[in-house]
Amino acid sequence: MSSGNRKNELCYNGPCMAEYSNELTAEESDAVDQASISKQRWIIAGLIFAAIFVLAGIIVAVIALTKYPAVATNVRDIFIIFMAFESLIIGAALVVLVIQIASLVNLLQNEVKPILLSTSDTVNTLRGTTEFLSENLVEPVIKLNSYMAGLRKLFDLFGTKK
Repeated sequence: MSSGNRKNELCYNGPCMAEYSNELTAEESDAVDQASISKQRWIIAGLIFAAIFVLAGIIVAVIALTKYPAVATNVRDIFIIFMAFESLIIGAALVVLVIQIASLVNLLQNEVKPILLSTSDTVNTLRGTTEFLSENLVEPVIKLNSYMAGLRKLFDLFGTKK
């Protein structure tokens, strides 16, 4: 927290809170831009290298499997086994997801809905209280103030002073 970024201080209720600006100088902004561009270039270069590596691996695998068909059948069988295992894992994950969704629906129906209904009742009670106070406290005070202002004006017309 450098004092160069301090804009002003807001003080109330004892403690003071300082408000800081997030503005960067032109040199800091240029340095951030250069670092961001450099990082993007490294990411793009890594992605290109990974794509070339995967493509080369696919080409080598296709050539090797066409030369040795017995190995190709073994690889196919192993791949089928891995796909079946993956299907089992995805099925288990879907079961867990359905259970989690059911528990969320239960939470919404049994806990959140009553809270919302209670809040709605509270708001309606508060609305009734404010209407009651408005009719029975505020309106009489306003009428009294208007009568007092009228009396004051009447006394001012007759020249009576306090």
